[in-house]
Amino acid sequence: MTRAPYAADPHTTRGREFGAQAARASNVTARGPRSEFQRDRDRIIHSMSFRRLRSKTQVFIAPEGDHYRTRLTHSLEVAQIGRVIARALGLDEDLTEALCLAHDLGHPPFGHAGEDALQAALTDHGGFCHNAHALRTIMRLESPYPGHDGLNLTWDLLEGLAKHNGPVSEPSWALAELDADFAMELGQWPSLEAQVAAIADDIAYDNHDIDDGLRAGFLGLDDLLELDFLAQQWRLVENSFPDAPRDRMLRELVRGQIGLMVNDVITHTQSQIEGIASVEEVRAHPKMLSGFSPDLATKERTLKAFMYKRLYLHDEQVEAADKAREVVASLFASYADDPNLLPPEWQARLPKDETTRARTIADFIAGMSDRFAIEQYRAIHGRVPAGLSNV
Repeated sequence: MTRAPYAADPHTTRGREFGAQAARASNVTARGPRSEFQRDRDRIIHSMSFRRLRSKTQVFIAPEGDHYRTRLTHSLEVAQIGRVIARALGLDEDLTEALCLAHDLGHPPFGHAGEDALQAALTDHGGFCHNAHALRTIMRLESPYPGHDGLNLTWDLLEGLAKHNGPVSEPSWALAELDADFAMELGQWPSLEAQVAAIADDIAYDNHDIDDGLRAGFLGLDDLLELDFLAQQWRLVENSFPDAPRDRMLRELVRGQIGLMVNDVITHTQSQIEGIASVEEVRAHPKMLSGFSPDLATKERTLKAFMYKRLYLHDEQVEAADKAREVVASLFASYADDPNLLPPEWQARLPKDETTRARTIADFIAGMSDRFAIEQYRAIHGRVPAGLSNV
């Protein structure tokens, strides 16, 4: 498909933090006919941080079943949705996919419960933000190359990840440090590829969390039908497949909702970008250009409120989240009190400065999978809090 004039272009990327010297050291010209954005995507997929997402919480904490989504499967689903939208709009699909795959790399074990625990542990040291930590992970912590720290991704990928939810007026300490080293123009909007990645994330978790909630028994069809737009979609499913088994009809409901949202985003974005002639005009524009239409945006907010009430803040979910926070908070306190509990390579890198020391311990914990965090807690305390997994 022809690249639209407002799309990001790998041939005109603003480059990488570590430029020509790092490229020569890596001998990148001998590694296949890939664009710069394809290289970004591939570096993310081959990273340890990406692999660890397979055992990190999406909705349900430390699920015992194999059918529930994790951060990894969620990221793959976001990438699929993002590519569909990017292709329809003439955007760079590889950059969109890379952003979708990388957007959750900063999540600690146990999802937002783990993030809350690290935020509390770092209250006196600048706090913890999973989005900023995603940048910290790929720019400083994940370091497979001999000549520099980080994955050395393109500026276009980094600025899109930093600002995929919009301009950042008050960056966290982690993002501020990285921006000082490699400025990402935090006050502007990101590329359309980044905006599409953000809305693809919303589409994926809005609908796939319904699927997981139904599978776990936390949601029922009667609950969903309280929302008029879901009830309308269900009537379409019933009329089209009157004799189908209920479980298949419910999955068709989810697929129908995804299709409706994707088509709405494409149509609305096309109307918003008329007259936009370059990616720089996208970045300089006073508002977001890609997203839901006003009508669907209202319905989507209603759906989010419903999901918080019926699923995310369900009593069993809250109880499991409390146990998860206990695990992460205890790990931080244990490592801070006795650094000898850390692996030797992490002990060696611990600085004497209290703030940097606390942040380094948080780096170690944030990289853990749910399973590894539980194992470390058991190794220290000889037990695991009951009720940590609720499905």
